[in-house]
Amino acid sequence: MNIPPDLKYSKDHEWIKVDGDTAIIGITDFAQRELGDIVYVEIESVGEELEEQNVFGTVEAVKTVSDLFMPLNGEVLEFNTALEDTPEAVNEDPYESGWMIKIKIQNPDQLNELLDADQYKSLIEA
Repeated sequence: MNIPPDLKYSKDHEWIKVDGDTAIIGITDFAQRELGDIVYVEIESVGEELEEQNVFGTVEAVKTVSDLFMPLNGEVLEFNTALEDTPEAVNEDPYESGWMIKIKIQNPDQLNELLDADQYKSLIEA
């Protein structure tokens, strides 16, 4: 299982890559494996300011639909529109081409509440 050490993680299985006051967010390798073949990603929150734990979109797999939760307060700046045509990128490369949104971080202190790679690994192995 791929758990990059340079990312932060939420208990809801989102990964977060911080770049200044911007965060790139997607779902983890563990989450995409649990969901199975992803056939559709819906994000309609671009331009919205959402709080931590608000739903920012959904991901549809062959067997289920799952909500995507904001790991931080922020404004959704961008959606990875490539996922409209190739949602399977989330399965194939969840940490690079399968990223979902970019947000402007509103409260950097919330980053301290996220899990590091070791903590996330402990969570999914529990």
